[in-house]
Amino acid sequence: TSAVTGSKVHSLKILGSRRNFHCFASTDACDSALVSKLPPSAFRSSSQLSASHAPVFAKLNKRDGAGGWSPLASKSSQWLEVDLGERTTITAVSTQGRYGSSDWLTSYLLMFSDTGHNWKQHRLEDSIGSFSGNINADSVVQHKLQQTAVARFLRLLPMGWNPGGRIGLRLEVYGCPYSESPASANPSAWTSRPDHRRLVSLGSLLDDQQWHVLAMECHAAQCNLTVDQHTETVNLPPHFHHWRIQQGNVTFTCSHQTLAVAATFPGPRSFLQLPGAGALTLVPTAGVSVGLNFRTWNRDGLLFTFRLPRQGGVVWVFLSDARLCLRIQKADRVLLDLQAGSDLDDGQWHSVDLKSRGGHLSISVDKDDMAHSSPSFTVAIEKDLFVGGRQMYDVIVPYTRSRFECLVVEGCPAEDERQEDCRNAFASFQGCLRQLTLGRQQVDLIMVQQRMLGTYSNLLIDMCGIIDRCSPSRCEHGGPCTQSWTHFHCNCSDSGYGGATCHSSVYEQSCEAYKHNGNTSGYFYIDVDGSGPIKPQLVYCNMTEENTWMEIHHNTTELTPVRPSSGERQHLVPLHYPASEEQLLAVIGQSDHCQQEMAYHCRKSRLLNTPEGSPLSWWIGGVAPGGRQNYWAGAQPGSQQCACGLQGDCLDPKRYCNCDADSDSGLLVHKESLPVRSLVLGDVWRPGSEATYRVGPLRCHGDKNFWNAAFFATETSYLHFPTFHGELSADISFLFKTGAPSGVFLENLGIRDFIRIELQSPTRVLFSFDVGNGPLEVGVDSSSPLNDERWHRVRVERNVKEASLRLDTMPAATRQAPTDGHIHLQLNSQLFIGGTASRQKGFRGCIRSLQLNGATMDLEERARITPGVRPGCPGHCDSYGALCRNHGRCMERNNGFHCDCDQSAYDGVFCHAELSAIFKPTTSVHYAFQMEASERGGGNVSAKLPSSILSDLSLRAENVSLSFRTSQSPALLLFVSSYQREYLALLINKHGKLEVHYKLHGNKEAEVLRSQAKGLADGRLHTVVVITVHSNLNWIVPSFVTESEEVDPNLIRLSSLGFSGCLSVVRFNSVSPLKEALLRPHGGTVHISGPLVRSNCGSPAASSPYAAHNTPHLSGERLFHPSSSGQPLVNAMRTDSALIGGVIAVIIFVTVAGLAVAAKFLYRRKETYRNQEVKSGHRDESQDLAFEHQTDSQNTSGQNPKEYFI
Repeated sequence: TSAVTGSKVHSLKILGSRRNFHCFASTDACDSALVSKLPPSAFRSSSQLSASHAPVFAKLNKRDGAGGWSPLASKSSQWLEVDLGERTTITAVSTQGRYGSSDWLTSYLLMFSDTGHNWKQHRLEDSIGSFSGNINADSVVQHKLQQTAVARFLRLLPMGWNPGGRIGLRLEVYGCPYSESPASANPSAWTSRPDHRRLVSLGSLLDDQQWHVLAMECHAAQCNLTVDQHTETVNLPPHFHHWRIQQGNVTFTCSHQTLAVAATFPGPRSFLQLPGAGALTLVPTAGVSVGLNFRTWNRDGLLFTFRLPRQGGVVWVFLSDARLCLRIQKADRVLLDLQAGSDLDDGQWHSVDLKSRGGHLSISVDKDDMAHSSPSFTVAIEKDLFVGGRQMYDVIVPYTRSRFECLVVEGCPAEDERQEDCRNAFASFQGCLRQLTLGRQQVDLIMVQQRMLGTYSNLLIDMCGIIDRCSPSRCEHGGPCTQSWTHFHCNCSDSGYGGATCHSSVYEQSCEAYKHNGNTSGYFYIDVDGSGPIKPQLVYCNMTEENTWMEIHHNTTELTPVRPSSGERQHLVPLHYPASEEQLLAVIGQSDHCQQEMAYHCRKSRLLNTPEGSPLSWWIGGVAPGGRQNYWAGAQPGSQQCACGLQGDCLDPKRYCNCDADSDSGLLVHKESLPVRSLVLGDVWRPGSEATYRVGPLRCHGDKNFWNAAFFATETSYLHFPTFHGELSADISFLFKTGAPSGVFLENLGIRDFIRIELQSPTRVLFSFDVGNGPLEVGVDSSSPLNDERWHRVRVERNVKEASLRLDTMPAATRQAPTDGHIHLQLNSQLFIGGTASRQKGFRGCIRSLQLNGATMDLEERARITPGVRPGCPGHCDSYGALCRNHGRCMERNNGFHCDCDQSAYDGVFCHAELSAIFKPTTSVHYAFQMEASERGGGNVSAKLPSSILSDLSLRAENVSLSFRTSQSPALLLFVSSYQREYLALLINKHGKLEVHYKLHGNKEAEVLRSQAKGLADGRLHTVVVITVHSNLNWIVPSFVTESEEVDPNLIRLSSLGFSGCLSVVRFNSVSPLKEALLRPHGGTVHISGPLVRSNCGSPAASSPYAAHNTPHLSGERLFHPSSSGQPLVNAMRTDSALIGGVIAVIIFVTVAGLAVAAKFLYRRKETYRNQEVKSGHRDESQDLAFEHQTDSQNTSGQNPKEYFI
């Protein structure tokens, strides 16, 4: 039973035995000419120019009379009506101009009816109400109806005609008799149950007194319910095992009810002017009584207005924010305001009643929601009532017509449109009105239509032309649809999709795509099929390794002990994923590799027994509901073994799993068996049995779609695919790179429709298409050339509302679709990629990741078998190399790139993560170049040096950088020494200023450079960059450093104090000592003494210099000061929280030989310093290096470091 309430099918209840229902009218060979055989009485018209221009002469290809029908006046209110004699299926309409004349139609509307009243407009498409007409008087233009109409009466309304002639028409209608018989049922004929619930809701405006087609087709537990042309699929609840049908009091006739005549107000020029109640009843009235029914989608609009007697003011009844309002206004003063009702813009019929008598005024909506007042003045209609419209004449200076003074609110009449005092006061009412009453007398709208009562303009009488633009909804992916009379709007805010119809996903399709946008590890929403039906899902993107991993966790990812219930022979462990089944399978399908870790630790809890025996435990995996898997992680499917059994190294050679004696773990890598859905553990009930298990998250890397590419070698090469289907909505996205100035990326043709995307010039991408309204273009211009051999992204979307084009990160360009135009894109040729059907203007270059409506086109597969096109496209670092920061090097891969951070002091997927450590006074890090031992041994040093070191040593400049936080002054930050007894020291003096001490070969004394910045020992982050520039470099590779008197004793005494604070991203050329100490402490190049705690203290956001958090941080760009003059440069800069502290760049114009860390030198000088400290009590030579340990956080008096520190 389908229960209809209001205008929607609210519920579907299936009862009784299982069978199929489907009612339809056959249209096979339904193309007979219907008009040519009709008698003269079957034709009517609004008027005729003469007897020879009568409607009976409006037959196709006939020359009788004046050769066709012409009305008395050529106006859009004219019409021609044909009575087909019975309900008929109408499939096509043909038109022709009047023979031998200049009279023909250029456009028209079609109306159908079963009774000759209550007409229903037939639309060529959902958004097209008018049909195109003729271009001369003799040619025939035929329109085949996409949706056949069933009616007895047809009415044609001229909308446009030849400007040099009049309205002239001959026509023919094609179809066949409609054979279905109507049935009316008593409510007792259908059975129902009280526990019914709504399963589906569809259809709209079903209370329009028109015939509607209802069809239901069921198979097993799934039913398709169709109302008119809209179909919804219903999955029946499990308790519907069967349904039965009972036939009761059914009469196969349909009684005709009296139909209410409606009028449609389609636009702002629509108005209806009626005389007051006294003119209708011929009896003067002392009050007012106005009633009407209306339906609309608009929240605002003027319903009616009239003037009060004796210039008492004006009464306005209007909609405001979907509420009914009554306002009485005199001049600019509001005398009364009343409100009633709410949500009156729902498209349903609502009644309005205004009554005033005996000093009491009331206005009600739908008979129950009422507002009332007792005004001190009389409320009555002075002369006329004006209904609908938007424009009005000024209240203070009313416009005077020929016979009486009136206030025209429902739109200016045609002859008054230029009147200066015709202004906009209220929004126009757009909707339908019916059952209009004045003083308890119903207004006959048919008399109004015949110009026998009142006057009107731009009205469609005897029909309600309301359209539900949200049924079916054009909003995709669950976006709510709202509408007005002329437009609809999709709210995409909570859908995960964007665009005018919520079509295109706002998320990327994989972690790989997020990485190439410059993102780092974190949680992201991914939409694996773009604009397809699969919803976005939240995953974790792990970008800390060379591969970008997508991780989907479940409810049991930690090591979990098995606790079987009493009497349980098998322990079931179900795994629940937050992603849906289709999401999981799509992720696995598009990834290059997927895996899940699985571990089982046991004691007296066997796992698989032997390959010959029955397995004691197994797991379920693969496509839902999943298949039983009798192998364990690391083995092959179906082997009934674990990894050790496959490798032959199980602890018990008689077993094929360690966990029959110990433990088993490994990775499941066969995608067809993933994801793991549950574990079934059998040998867990014996006395003394113990077991724990762990199933890791589903982890996948690689994106087959993102890197799918093809190279088009010539302008005549192309790939072709099947026809692209995007009738109502379509999105296309791809990346391209080229050196050519122009070329067509994509083209698909139809008979008249087409779609094309091209590089029109080196700086312009153009999207052009035609859906029957003429070619439309959307272009985006780039400020820089696009033929730069770098990847550029193009995203195109076309829907029923607009077309848009987005290039890279530039704002999208949009083009609105015509409000009343074609919306279906009809293509029928092959889809050409990289060229056109004419093989002209082809594209030369690379196209990658081409997706149409979320589906990836396999360019590589087609390219392998197509001459002139090659699969794949290298050269990704040209486009993505800038993502590698802080001296990271971009390294090419077949599918993408990765950042090599070996020569960077930073870490992370883009060499962006700062590496910091907390130093205590007893902490030291000694970095030794690997060539020290070789030099001492007299070997060939160049042959033993790493290539990166040799590259650095052959440069003509050195680059030393670090960041620090400390509250200690003075403090030695860095000491670098060479085998030639040269050194460079970076320190903070007792005034908190930065100093650089350097001594070169041949110089007797060290030079000192001081910055102007003070207070650097303030616990905030400061960054230092020291750049040395030199000439004619002769490198001497450093060897073991012996004791020397060349080092300033003050520096030796300063180093003994130790350093308390934070050091971060320490770098000397390509060598990063602190990074080596933190990531590879046992690599042989570093020696660490004392506590070295990794921290994020080098992050500008770190509030405490001693915070030991390991959270990755994306640091900002370091300031670098290049110098071309060769002069020393010392700069200091302070900023706020964006980059706390300063950046000091020191450029030293000197010649520096090889530099190395002099840890051993300082260590050997430690004892010498102790003796000197005891024997000598003289003051230090440098007043700025007074050895008071001015740290607020720690007191290190009496302590001497055991090693030198960085």
